[in-house]
Amino acid sequence: MSQLPDLLSLRLLVSVAELGSVGQAARAMGMAQPSATKRLAALERQVRLPLLTRTPRGSMLTDDGKVVVTWSLRLLAAADEFQSSLTAMRQARAAQLRIAASMTVAEALLPRWLHSLGQREPDVRVGLTVVNSAEVARMLVSDESVDIGFVEGPTVPDGLDHRIVGHDHLVVVVAPQHLWARLNRPLRPTELAHTRLVVREAGSGTRETLELALRDLDPLPPHLALGSNAAVKGAAMTGTAPAVLSRYAVEMELTSGQLVTVPVDDLPLSRTLRAVWPSGRRLTGSATALLQAIDASLLTPAPAKPRRG
Repeated sequence: MSQLPDLLSLRLLVSVAELGSVGQAARAMGMAQPSATKRLAALERQVRLPLLTRTPRGSMLTDDGKVVVTWSLRLLAAADEFQSSLTAMRQARAAQLRIAASMTVAEALLPRWLHSLGQREPDVRVGLTVVNSAEVARMLVSDESVDIGFVEGPTVPDGLDHRIVGHDHLVVVVAPQHLWARLNRPLRPTELAHTRLVVREAGSGTRETLELALRDLDPLPPHLALGSNAAVKGAAMTGTAPAVLSRYAVEMELTSGQLVTVPVDDLPLSRTLRAVWPSGRRLTGSATALLQAIDASLLTPAPAKPRRG
C-alpha cells in the first residue's frame, strides 16, 4: 500500500492554487522557494501525476492537479478537525466552563465574548469544542460534558432551551475569475438551485439554512460538502465551484479580493444564532456570566454586511 502524501505538501499545493505561484505560496507558508519547489516536485513523483504547469507568469494547476487539490481540501479539513478536537479535549479536562459551538460562532463571535467574560471573571477556564450545530445539540442532550452550546440555523433543536445571541446572513461567493463575478444583475434563486455548489457538511446550520431556502426549487446535489468554513472557502478560491457561507466567515477574503459576493434576488438566507442548553436545566456560574457578556456585546454595532466586491 503506497504512503499518503504529507499534509504540508498538500497545503503547499492548495496555496499555489489559491495564490497562483510557487513563490507566493512559499512566502505565505514561511518556507524558501527552492524548498517549496523541491517539495512539489517530490509530491508529483509520489502521486505519479503532473500537478502544475510552470509558466513565466506563475504556476497553473493541470486538470489532474485540480482534482488533487479538491481531494486535498477534504483531507486537510479532516486533519484540522482532528487536531482541533484533540486540543479541545485537552482543554476541556481542566475547564470550569465547557462550551460546544458551531464553527461560525466559534470563529467569528466567541473570541470577543470570551474576552468580555475574562474581564468579568479573570480566573475562569474555558473548554471549547467546535462542531456543527447538530453535534452541539447531540452533546447537550445525550451527556453532561457541555454546560452551554451555540448553534446557527432556522430552528431550535429538540430538547433545548435557548436565547437569541445574534443574527447572520449567508452569502454566495465565487473566485474573481468566475463567470458570476462579472454578472451585471442579481442571481436568480433558480440559477443558484440548479448549480452544484461547495457547501458545508450535513448537520451544519449553514447547510440547513441553505437547504431550507432552496427546498422548493429542486436543487442539484452539492459539488462538494466539506467539514469546515476554511475548506469551503479554499475550494471556492481555487475556482472549483460557487460556495455559500456565513458573511462572518468570508470577511477577510472579500476584503483581500480573493472572493467576490454574488447578490441573489429574493432568497431567505438570514438565520438566527442561539445559545442553547438542556430544557429544564438552570444555567449558573460562568455560563450565566457568559450570557451577560454576550448581552453587553449586543449593544455594540454588528459588522456591516459585505458588499459585492
